[in-house]
Amino acid sequence: MEVERPAIDVRPDLPWLTIVWNDPVNLMSYVTYVFQSVFGFTREKAEKLMLDVHHKGRAVVSSGTREEMERDVQILHSYGLWATVQRDS
Repeated sequence: MEVERPAIDVRPDLPWLTIVWNDPVNLMSYVTYVFQSVFGFTREKAEKLMLDVHHKGRAVVSSGTREEMERDVQILHSYGLWATVQRDS
């Protein structure tokens, strides 16, 4: 017996991620400031994410729909940060 496949993709829409990458330009204090300003993070959370970027080379700073993450990346680019959108696996 053959299983009938739906004509449309019914898999759940996996969240998309905004990733901020380490760069040699921006000061750690500035990156912390941007995270607080853009996302409303507490100083502690912003510093933790900034340290992830600094030590691990990257940090996931937001997740949601692709459109929301593309908007976040554009905002981060306007502050001079290196950010990309990636589908969560």
